[in-house]
Amino acid sequence: MAKRRKVGNMLGLAVLSVLLERPMHPYEMATVLRERGKDDDMKIKWGSLYTVVGNLGKHGLVEAVESVREGARPERTIYRLTEAGRAEVEDWVRELLGEPDFEPPKFRAGLSMMLALGPETVAEQLGDRLGVLEERLRARTEALKGYRADVPRLMLVEAEYELALLRAEIDWVRALLHDLTTGALPGVAEWRLFRETGQLPEDLSAFAEGGGE
Repeated sequence: MAKRRKVGNMLGLAVLSVLLERPMHPYEMATVLRERGKDDDMKIKWGSLYTVVGNLGKHGLVEAVESVREGARPERTIYRLTEAGRAEVEDWVRELLGEPDFEPPKFRAGLSMMLALGPETVAEQLGDRLGVLEERLRARTEALKGYRADVPRLMLVEAEYELALLRAEIDWVRALLHDLTTGALPGVAEWRLFRETGQLPEDLSAFAEGGGE
């Protein structure tokens, strides 16, 4: 079970991780994180950066070491990681790597409710999804090829994982779409009847009432 953390925002983890390298001011943190594409790896709301840094400081995970001013720019506060912050980032990453996330994705929710649409509409939506997934796979594969010339694989395993998930979903959606459009998926006729009459066939109704048991 995921721990309840003093600062649970994933941006907090990103800040702690980048401060493992050296002290930085928030603007530099954001620049480094963007350059490394961390907003592709986790949900980051950049507008909350200063609030997150402040919360990390309030809980003793980072601390201000100095304030600097460059020319006419506003004064910037430089932060460093505390020992508590180092322990926090290490514990957080252990959790993320070692504990599977079984939170149901939105796609699963959609699949569980697809009888609300007709088979043809579902097929159309799955086709649209498949196109988006395939384009994402193409773009991310090309991006990864560009990195491989000078970036060690150790720094790219998260991208490899994303590609593996994309390929698996593409294969599954393509197979479901094939079965749906060719009639290989049992129950499509009953599904159409339900859409026309609003009455769920007895076998499907019993299954639904039994929670799929």
